[in-house]
Amino acid sequence: MTRYAGKRRRGAPRRGVLVAPAVAAASVVAVAVWLTLHDGGSARVGHLGGLVATAAAAVACYRIGSQIVVSRPLRGFWRRFSHASVCLGMACVASLVVPDGKPGLSPYAAVPALLAVVMAMIGFLHLPLGRRPLVSWLKLLLDGATVGVAGVLIFVHVVLDSATPDTSSVTGFSAAVVGISGLLAVVVIGKAALSPTGTVDPLSLRMLTVAPLAGVVTSVLLIGGSDTARLAMSVLVMPVIGTAISAAAARQLRVLDRPAAAPAARNVRSFFNVLPPFAVVTTAVLVGAVSVRDMSWHQRTVIIGALLIAGIVVLRQLIGLRENRRLLTGIQEQQAELQRLAMHDSLTGLANRSRFGAVLAERLDAHQPSGVLLVDVDDFKTVNDTMGHAVGDQLLYEVAQRLRSHAVVTELPARLGADEFAVLLEFDDPAAADDAAERVLAALSVPFRVGEHHLLARASVGVALAGPGDSADEVVRNADIAMYAAKAGGKASWTRFEPRMREEVVNHARLGSELHNALIRHELFLLYQPVFDLVTGRISGVEALVRWTHPTRGVVSPSHFIPVAERSGLIVPLGAWVLRQACGQLAAWQAEYGDAAIRAVNVNVAARQLRDGAFVDQVVAVLSETGLRPQNLVLEVTESSVVEGRQVRETLESLHELGVRLALDDFGTGQSSLSLLRAFPVDVLKLDKSFVDGICDGEDRGRLAVAAAVAQLAEYLQLSAVAEGIESEAQLYRLREMGYRLGQGFHLARPLPAAEVGALMAMVRPVVPA
Repeated sequence: MTRYAGKRRRGAPRRGVLVAPAVAAASVVAVAVWLTLHDGGSARVGHLGGLVATAAAAVACYRIGSQIVVSRPLRGFWRRFSHASVCLGMACVASLVVPDGKPGLSPYAAVPALLAVVMAMIGFLHLPLGRRPLVSWLKLLLDGATVGVAGVLIFVHVVLDSATPDTSSVTGFSAAVVGISGLLAVVVIGKAALSPTGTVDPLSLRMLTVAPLAGVVTSVLLIGGSDTARLAMSVLVMPVIGTAISAAAARQLRVLDRPAAAPAARNVRSFFNVLPPFAVVTTAVLVGAVSVRDMSWHQRTVIIGALLIAGIVVLRQLIGLRENRRLLTGIQEQQAELQRLAMHDSLTGLANRSRFGAVLAERLDAHQPSGVLLVDVDDFKTVNDTMGHAVGDQLLYEVAQRLRSHAVVTELPARLGADEFAVLLEFDDPAAADDAAERVLAALSVPFRVGEHHLLARASVGVALAGPGDSADEVVRNADIAMYAAKAGGKASWTRFEPRMREEVVNHARLGSELHNALIRHELFLLYQPVFDLVTGRISGVEALVRWTHPTRGVVSPSHFIPVAERSGLIVPLGAWVLRQACGQLAAWQAEYGDAAIRAVNVNVAARQLRDGAFVDQVVAVLSETGLRPQNLVLEVTESSVVEGRQVRETLESLHELGVRLALDDFGTGQSSLSLLRAFPVDVLKLDKSFVDGICDGEDRGRLAVAAAVAQLAEYLQLSAVAEGIESEAQLYRLREMGYRLGQGFHLARPLPAAEVGALMAMVRPVVPA
């Protein structure tokens, strides 16, 4: 893994981004100094500056082509310009090896220069031009043909005509071809600048325009310039071109540090739009100048009139282009904004799910090592429910900035949706991925300043590494599975995906489907674990427990299917079924046994049920159907479900006002048990089994102290205290000595069918010895 000694904040300059343009610019200065000191000897030393500048340009362009966060079209574009810079360096080498002080351009230097133009043009083919109609492509071809023909005419009839007698046809032709290719390159750059996709930074395109324009000017001066001008341009042109390309690449790198910024307006369009009309006017003037040499004044008048008409038509076209440009400016700005919104999250400015998936898929298609960190903020719903969505949104923004500032240069952080984030890694090394996960957790462990609040936003992180043949969706799905495993392991931690996890998810999904069918096929049934009065020994109540006999699996443990029900949402219909069955059974017992029947039945309720706005109405309906009073029902809730948020609190308060009793199950295992007694209406405390185990050994004084404290607390608050998990007679006596009046456990009675519970009610003698 690339360690984050190089990590930086987005928007800060990349290290070394200005080295290449600085080296190239230094070569320009060095060559200029050399020219002032040159005494007419060999020009080989002067050509060394061009070799240095083109090498710097090749390196600068290659840096962009090696970035994973850069789109494939942009990478291909700058890679081709890196190759073009190498070709320009070959032209410098040719000038060094075969120096030629004659007018024109040596074919040994012209061939690699033309190859550089070709490589640059291939680079533009990597850029998406969008869907263009046939007419648009025809216009593009005609513009290029117009400029090309004009260039040929100018070089043939003007530039070459002005050449000195000692100019050979080969060197003159080579210079002319390079100049004409430079004109065509200017047209291609202009059309790329006008493209609404905005793949390449517009300022970078303007900098790149310097290269072909410098080539055109040099070609003209090499043919028709003086000896001094030819020498100056022959040694200065390559350093200038190298500096322009290096500066354009550096500008592009800086823009990549601000991915959420809206693209700048394409002000270059006015220059490129007038280039074809300018070629037309220039050609017309050239034709007129050549034609009027041997004509009479009447004939010259006709030619001059034709030239004026051509000029007026061109001027009219330019005015029309200006108006069209104004109309298109708003549309292009809207398109740019839509494109930005389509690839970035509007709240945080990070890449969104679409861009993240596209970059990941691109790396996988190229068989590059990849990994994904899926980051989910723990208990974010509590922040939203208790502090409001405005604070929640601000917290998400701060989390995004924390991820961005702690991301390595080559990592891509993204917001996939809600409170779920992701980080794209450029490696598949398990140790490096584990380090990245630790780094993310460490970054998020520092409290966030959100308005006037200091909030701690812990997160669960799932780590997944791409394997052979994995798709982008599969890698993200694997990271999601690992993230849920991290949450199940206690949150605020990370877990790396293993194939067995997928099998567990598949088994859970299959078990969830079978559980849904079990509700329909009546495969579920209830057992009732008695709660005894530890003083009188008589049965005081029961806790309803759901059981499942699968037609092929046999008895399925509740520890297997209850978590599946909670995760799939089936806990809501399952809980409703248990509530109705338990209340119906209590009503049947009371009808059969009268005063000997128990007074209440305990039913476990999940947090998902309490978040359901219709749960209170459901309880009222069941009580009405079965003829029970509210005090006949005890709903058991866990400490973790009580702190789920505002909806849960309102539901519990409504049930308490209705007269339904509430029991806090597994009391003592949470982190804020005492504060819950103040914040929520509680009637019964159920001491967790973990405090009953070993209560008689005398070795764990902590458990003994907690058990005694809960009994005293319940007595002081006038609550009922129930000890769970009594498995020995010694535990029974010790708990009774502490003041516990009620208890349940395997020593007293295991979960029983309804008929056996009814038999306990009918017994005259106490079940538990006094």
